[in-house]
Amino acid sequence: MGRSKPFHATTVVVVEEDEDQRCLVGTLFEESGFEVVECENAEEALALMQDRREEMALVYTDATLPGRINGVELANTVHDELPEVLVIVTSGAGDDRVKQIPDNAVFMQKPWRALDLLIAAERVRARLDAPQSHKVM
Repeated sequence: MGRSKPFHATTVVVVEEDEDQRCLVGTLFEESGFEVVECENAEEALALMQDRREEMALVYTDATLPGRINGVELANTVHDELPEVLVIVTSGAGDDRVKQIPDNAVFMQKPWRALDLLIAAERVRARLDAPQSHKVM
């Protein structure tokens, strides 16, 4: 299941069914200085969002997830309820659902390179560290 780390304003929620992939992604975000909480499905991530919404900086999700809610639906829910939280959606399939991700979400086609995810993480870090009036992404 997920890690039981405390949340901080720079928390990344990693939503990925595959445990190895989830751990890899979590480690990459931790290397960029983020606190990471891992979830196996969207329902778990949405529960976290309700409890700790002010502390979330980014949600990384696979487009295909087990359960009633897929990653694209999760991305849209995050966008609607927490538009300031950035979202990265990833998929290895040529899935038409990825066309339905919010405009402010980033799509990363699998297989992606670790460097590409680190670059995305550093962009998020720069946006969070920028003065409020000068934030970019």
